[in-house]
Amino acid sequence: MAYTAMSGTGTTSGDDPLQTAVWRLRSRACWADAAALLPPDSAAGSVQRAALLVERCLYTEQGWQDAEDALRTAEALAHDDEERGAAACERGQLAYAATLHGVRDRVDEARAALGRAAALIPPDAPGRALLDFRRGLLAENISRSPQAARAAYRRAHTAAAAHSDLLLLSFTWRHLAGLALRDGEVAEARHGFAESLRIREELGYLVGTAPALASLADAEVDPEASRLREEARRLFRLLGGVPTWLARQLAPPPAPSPSGV
Repeated sequence: MAYTAMSGTGTTSGDDPLQTAVWRLRSRACWADAAALLPPDSAAGSVQRAALLVERCLYTEQGWQDAEDALRTAEALAHDDEERGAAACERGQLAYAATLHGVRDRVDEARAALGRAAALIPPDAPGRALLDFRRGLLAENISRSPQAARAAYRRAHTAAAAHSDLLLLSFTWRHLAGLALRDGEVAEARHGFAESLRIREELGYLVGTAPALASLADAEVDPEASRLREEARRLFRLLGGVPTWLARQLAPPPAPSPSGV
């Protein structure tokens, strides 16, 4: 699953105190509280606020109308191509999330919005890495095209590394590892999942740590796999069952049927 707009913002000691406060709330699944700290009347603040609320939809399957309202504000306040592109990228992500979670089929809207973002965001801009990652998500999870997804994830991975965007790197590592595991490349998958987990733990990205633990467990064998899943369950419960989609992955295996039944 995916990340939001301001990847890495607030995660280092030299960041603006406001961004540090936003990051701490966001990383603990308090998206609405984080969004409330941001100025609603500036283009940058409105895009970041929309990104937080879009991420809440993806992780909790709730708050859709709040995200729509925030996006409309961001779109209205955007003044230049990069701001318009950032808003379009969030529009595409919201449409993707709604489609993925079965709220409503908005795949055409997602493709159109991400295409519009690609036309507006310069190839060397920091926001391009996030856009490429999200196009990979659409290719993998909606279009069912792993080859296209891998190419998009690799572009995002290279750009995230160039811009020192560690949080986004944790996502590209994880999704590239997921494709590797699907292809039977277990060692490559294990490495990618471990890198994703390491970065998230170092950044304190608590809401993303349980998914990283669960993914690494899929590439391990017992007893390590069971240990990782149990730790993921502990964090999942700590955050009140967020992200919601992780519940299926962490469900314990069904008990064996009684002998003779």
